[in-house]
Amino acid sequence: MTNHPLLTNLKNKTVLVLGFAKSGKAAAQLLAKHGARVIVNEAKPYGELTGTEDLEAFGVQFVTGGHPLWMFDASLHLIVKNPGIRYDNPVVREGMRREIPIVTELELAYWIVQGELVAITGSNGKTTTTKLVHEMLLADQKQAKIAGNIGLPACEVAELVGENECMITEVSSFQLKGTLHFRPHIAVLLNIFDAHLDYHGTREDYIRSKANIVANLTADDYFVYNADDKVVKEVAATQKGENIPFSVKNRRAEGASHEAGTVYWQNEPLLQTRDIALPGIHNLENVLAAVAVAKLLDVSNDTVKSVLATFTGVEHRLQFVKELDGRKVYNDSKATNILATSRALNAFEQPVVLIAGGLDRGNDFFSLAESLTNVRAMVVYGETGDKLKEAGARAGVPVIEHTNRLQEAVKEAYDVSAEGDILLLSPACASWDQFKTFEERGDCFISAIEEL
Repeated sequence: MTNHPLLTNLKNKTVLVLGFAKSGKAAAQLLAKHGARVIVNEAKPYGELTGTEDLEAFGVQFVTGGHPLWMFDASLHLIVKNPGIRYDNPVVREGMRREIPIVTELELAYWIVQGELVAITGSNGKTTTTKLVHEMLLADQKQAKIAGNIGLPACEVAELVGENECMITEVSSFQLKGTLHFRPHIAVLLNIFDAHLDYHGTREDYIRSKANIVANLTADDYFVYNADDKVVKEVAATQKGENIPFSVKNRRAEGASHEAGTVYWQNEPLLQTRDIALPGIHNLENVLAAVAVAKLLDVSNDTVKSVLATFTGVEHRLQFVKELDGRKVYNDSKATNILATSRALNAFEQPVVLIAGGLDRGNDFFSLAESLTNVRAMVVYGETGDKLKEAGARAGVPVIEHTNRLQEAVKEAYDVSAEGDILLLSPACASWDQFKTFEERGDCFISAIEEL
């Protein structure tokens, strides 16, 4: 794929890049290198920005400290906005009023990528699936690069992808809402749950944004989709690529599926689920999607089986940490809400000692109770400790301990655990009462485990 005509047509035209985060920097540099006149607008003061000198060397102009509408006097031809900037931002609203195209840098990535483009989205499981596909391709000696929500901005990586390489990108609804011509060769939609409604405004807009991943597919492209998800099936019914379903519930003659402990590809047995390192039915969905993509890209069965037997997860997402005195330890710090913790708990048949707690956002946690049936002990901490303790008591959890901080909770959890238990950090809460990020929380958990 050569550079898209729209990129070529931007030479000597003015483009506004809205937001100077990683994606904004990458977009501004790409556009300037291809001859566009670039204005970067950032709400922060100029003195708080880093990396401006390199872009100014390309002639990029900075407008900082606010969002003045006089920027439109420059006869803008395109606005590239940071995916996180909402559509009620005054600059975005004015751009829409003037009918100026508004895209995210994901669109620019499509304009320049020359190799195979795989795009993976869904409400849950994007990162795990993206990493699995990448690992399978690398293990099969194929050239592949990873981008998007995981790793570097998509347009930065796209510049480095050759004709015989593959680019696997994790994409969000925020990014997809800002696409016009974006067309992956293989599009993946894992699932759709209600999410980010504060950004999208309505469930319908969220679904439309996710469905943008297939908006421009042709008969030469593939759509790997979850046949067990009603909304995803509706998207599959309307798109023009070749549908490749996956299902954890029903054996299928096409695509990837699961039945009675066996994973199938195109109705042929591939491997036993007991040989998959990742635990849980939700991870089995991710595995089936990754298998479908890998097989479409001619990855060998032996490679697929080898990777699935050894891949233990993405950091902080039901990540296997170690076996400690007969207890298997998992870090699920990314579980920042009740649904995520419920899915983690349902992944295990063994007794679980659960560590949970964090920022109090007003939840009562009673909806977590039905997932606590296999929890033989809870150790709660942080702002939500009292609420989680009450939810555990309602569910009849036999042992519930209350600590103040995560480090104390880890020691207490080990003390009340027994050989054969799962020792699980899955907080069901944001981290911000004690940590800056869920990654910092997960790292703290792992350090506390190592100190035992």
